[in-house]
Amino acid sequence: MKKILFFIFFLFFYSVKSSDIKNIKGDAEKGAVLFKKNCTACHSMNLEKKMIGPALYGVTERRNREWLHKWIINNKSLRKSGDKDAIAIYKEYDNVEMNIFPQLSEKEVDDILFFIQNPIKKKEENHKYEEINNEKELSEKQFLIKLIVFCFSIFSVILIWILYRIQILTKLLNENKDPIFDKKDFLISILYNKILGKKKKKWYLLSCFIGFILLLGIYETWNFLMKIDINRGYKPEQPIYFSHKIHSDINEIDCQYCHSSAKYGKVSSIPSANVCMNCHITINEYNGDYLEKGKSRNEYNKEIQKIYHAVGWDTETRKYSKKIHPIQWIRIHNMPDFVYFDHSQHIITGEKTIKKFKKVNLVCNACHGEVKKMDQVEMANDFSMEWCISCHKNVEINTNNQYYKKYFSNKIKKENKITVDMVGGTECAKCHY
Repeated sequence: MKKILFFIFFLFFYSVKSSDIKNIKGDAEKGAVLFKKNCTACHSMNLEKKMIGPALYGVTERRNREWLHKWIINNKSLRKSGDKDAIAIYKEYDNVEMNIFPQLSEKEVDDILFFIQNPIKKKEENHKYEEINNEKELSEKQFLIKLIVFCFSIFSVILIWILYRIQILTKLLNENKDPIFDKKDFLISILYNKILGKKKKKWYLLSCFIGFILLLGIYETWNFLMKIDINRGYKPEQPIYFSHKIHSDINEIDCQYCHSSAKYGKVSSIPSANVCMNCHITINEYNGDYLEKGKSRNEYNKEIQKIYHAVGWDTETRKYSKKIHPIQWIRIHNMPDFVYFDHSQHIITGEKTIKKFKKVNLVCNACHGEVKKMDQVEMANDFSMEWCISCHKNVEINTNNQYYKKYFSNKIKKENKITVDMVGGTECAKCHY
């Protein structure tokens, strides 16, 4: 009889519990959005993982709907009422208070609980890992440069020697004398005896052709030498892979959140790892919809783990250790020591006119290209002296600037269009001093 009564009691208890769970009805998709907005500072979107707060998977089975509503909206009030479960959770987590959410309606809380009860599982797409072709390094190696210059020097000497011997030959032909060839003139002797003969016009044409080839070679070599250290398209492999498209474009993180000194400092600076940890202390895995071609979620997650390794963050104890490993970023945009460049001068003083001339919405894009669209940042422009000067000759100054009003008031009154070069923007000492 006792066993029967116990069985009936168990069925009754289970039916009450299950009916309470079924009472939670909501929209899982809306709940996921609300959870991400309000809860991910302490709880993982992967509901089975413990973070600052407990793992929430199965919480709707352990607690009833009424208690969960009270806890979420105002857990402090629930503890004051003497609720033993609320007090026990508070003590378990070292008396750290959970945020209160009085702004959430009952419908919104139900949506969150329904999401926890019925998590949206993203379908993992099968991504084929394609072999990524190693891009040719644009920066010319020193030995290659020396080799090309050396080969051209030898070639130039040979051409000059040929032109010199042709000049002597044509002089002899003008004097109606028969030329005597040395052993070193075997090429000219073949041309004279087998092909061109004594026809002066053909020799003149040949010398003009060789002279043209020589000048063309000098011109091309000059262009080649001028492109040394012009690294447009340069994008080195960084110690931690970072996608600007995911952070800046998809998640709309402002450039200056990371590059805080870009607007008011000389250089833009690389953010320290603690800036990364502001977000990644809770975001320990990538759950976004966007996947770069050739990448997987697992690869992104490994890069997040590299940040933890750099700052000495233990994901299990959720504490910092003293074992830190500074990240050795590879600098992409690096002005030579003899060039002075100030970010603040261009971003603050020249923002409006640069944006107008370059037709960009963000002044950063004028020099660095559409960084928001880049998975891996690369050098978008030449950053040569010619490139800078051409900009200074076309971009107008901001005539509302107090500096220009004070020192160039007469010029502003006289001229309709005042470009940067007209106020000393191409003087050597502006950038080299």
